[in-house]
Amino acid sequence: MRRDVSRLPSAIHGIAANFSCESGIPDLPVGLDEVVFCAAAGRREEETYRSTYVDGLRNVLQQLKVQKQSVRRIIFTSSTAVYHQAEGEWIDENSATNPTSFSGRILLEAERLLANSGFAYSIVRFAGIYGPGREHFMNQVRRGEVATCEFVPRYTNRIHSDDCAGLLRHILTSHEPQPLYIGVDHDPAPRAEVARWLATALKVAMPLEEGANPSPPGQNKRCSNARIRAAGYRFLYPTYREGYGAALQLRDSG
Repeated sequence: MRRDVSRLPSAIHGIAANFSCESGIPDLPVGLDEVVFCAAAGRREEETYRSTYVDGLRNVLQQLKVQKQSVRRIIFTSSTAVYHQAEGEWIDENSATNPTSFSGRILLEAERLLANSGFAYSIVRFAGIYGPGREHFMNQVRRGEVATCEFVPRYTNRIHSDDCAGLLRHILTSHEPQPLYIGVDHDPAPRAEVARWLATALKVAMPLEEGANPSPPGQNKRCSNARIRAAGYRFLYPTYREGYGAALQLRDSG
């Protein structure tokens, strides 16, 4: 379900809708098994985030109830932005959530809305997603726009888009999935380490020292994927090395 269904693969039956407004959702197909609410805000603005994640989810839930749909599970894709920790701490699904950003607060509000909906649910808090079409950091390194600091590790968390899809599929086919998972790969690596590895792989200049070309601070937390690994999911790209390595091979072969 999306505003523009014309770009969907032919194997997918698209439903043209604007779920951010109550009147924008048509009748849904009867007998739905599961629902994956995987929305993306078009702009990084508080109003857009609220209409997408809170209003959008509320409207979908309401439509499911109006049609008396008894779906087995609803999966909501959230973000590690709900965690406030920023001193390199290890984070898991039991860690405190006191987000300071509007995005984290709104996503946490949407999570609570789903938890109180009466439907069985699973929430996946994804970190930085990269992969085909999501090469912003790699392109920044290529252009020499990344500044790093060796003495203060700024831990970053990520997951390849193929593993996002694989993880969601794993939850959909699990017998009794948990209500909450963190979606990250095995290696919450310092930003400087990732940038240096990419610069070497791309054969470009090493990143600048912080201060010469300052960049915004990262979230600086280390997120654990122990729960989803214990549930049996096997990552296609366990670390940034495999993931970015595959992207570079694809680029070179193309």
